[in-house]
Amino acid sequence: MKTILVVEDTELNIDLITQLLEDEYHLLIAKDGAQGLEMAQTQNPDLILMDMALPVMDGYETTKKIRETHKALPIIGLSSHAMRGDEVKALQAGCNDYLTKPLDDQLLFEKLKEYLK
Repeated sequence: MKTILVVEDTELNIDLITQLLEDEYHLLIAKDGAQGLEMAQTQNPDLILMDMALPVMDGYETTKKIRETHKALPIIGLSSHAMRGDEVKALQAGCNDYLTKPLDDQLLFEKLKEYLK
């Protein structure tokens, strides 16, 4: 079973993602950027779902730090900000892809299949 690290600080979003994915994937949860960075380095996830607006260290900085040691690890940025510049900023930080919240379930599953072949 593939492991997904979910770096998200909002309980409602954690619950929704867990309900969607727990049957098909092993999920690890980090509630801030620093914890996400530590878990990315110690737990060896197959993919990361990274909220971009996080406490302690935001998703952009966390992604940049993860990229220093994990160049090929798929990271999908998540944000409730749907502005065009937000996606560009996430991709420049090192995210492979970007999805807006609320999540489109079908699109999320398509992206996971694409990156977890």
